[in-house]
Amino acid sequence: MKNIAARSLLNLKLNFPRNFPRTLSLNCFPALRFDHLIWILMSSMLAAFFNVASAQSPAWPVKPIKLVAVFPPGGSVDQVARVISQPLQVLLGQPVFVDNKGGASGSIGTAAVAKSEPDGYTFAVVFDTHGVNPSLIPNLSYDTKKDLLPVMLISRSAMMVAAHPSTGFKNFSEVVAASKKDPGKYAFASIGSGSLAHLALTQLQNQGNFQLTHVPYKGGGPALQDAVGGQVPLIAGTVFLISPQVDGKNLVPLAVTSAKRIAKYPDVKTMADQGFPGYESVAWWGVFAPAKTPPAIIAAMNAALKKVLSEPAVRDRLIAQGMEIVASKPDELAKFLDIEIDRWAKVIKDNKIKAGE
Repeated sequence: MKNIAARSLLNLKLNFPRNFPRTLSLNCFPALRFDHLIWILMSSMLAAFFNVASAQSPAWPVKPIKLVAVFPPGGSVDQVARVISQPLQVLLGQPVFVDNKGGASGSIGTAAVAKSEPDGYTFAVVFDTHGVNPSLIPNLSYDTKKDLLPVMLISRSAMMVAAHPSTGFKNFSEVVAASKKDPGKYAFASIGSGSLAHLALTQLQNQGNFQLTHVPYKGGGPALQDAVGGQVPLIAGTVFLISPQVDGKNLVPLAVTSAKRIAKYPDVKTMADQGFPGYESVAWWGVFAPAKTPPAIIAAMNAALKKVLSEPAVRDRLIAQGMEIVASKPDELAKFLDIEIDRWAKVIKDNKIKAGE
């Protein structure tokens, strides 16, 4: 039976040279046992398979990589993208450059990435507005869940409310009291309508029954510039964005939105400390790729980012700005995004918040 089976396997028409027998038989291999012949045949088949697989999965990366920062230069998204781009370039051996595409709460840059080739050379560095825009912007030109793939939740940060020194405010409780006496008198800047800072302050106003006037800007840089200049008395944004101006004594920190006080500013009270029990809201930064980007590239980019974020120089720079490194897996970011979308959809609906207002 072994000889019959062996002859069936070896009677294969192959493209050998003319002087080589066109039909193989056991007589060609008198010294080989049946199990040896099977092993040779299977080895050849496996080698051919892996050669084909290798040819179909070219090395990555082989050309420059673009990180699209979905907010203008000077803001926290821009800063995060630039902090990771240089070490990422060294690690991957290819240029990694940052392309700022701001506007419409980050949706313009995100749309550009969603429509890019899914070849692993274009990624979006997004802000927490990524989880807000599906409910905020009607007829969004992309589907947040279907047109983009999660790569990594880079980090998160408490938000901070700060005041220009001329206001005389020392904490957020004083802002609440003053706003109750004179509703709408005091304005606060944010990076845009529907931004997490805007939604967080809206929640607080509803909960505390006081009224502030919202002044939306197109990004953190312009908002911060006017707050430092005194054109707007208050600003709400990430600790990452505001802390340099707090450290420079240009702004006075009034509160943070995390559940606990943060190490960088242990004397700054949380909102929970100032009459809003259980309140917490955090900003976040993540990386996404166009849908249909190969899973192997998503995994490789995630691994590269994880290594970059483990470097002391990168970690220290981000932590110094009040950020908490997360470095999540892609599926963890997907679950987190689902929660964020559902959470802020209710706030937007209940308060009739619209983009651009």
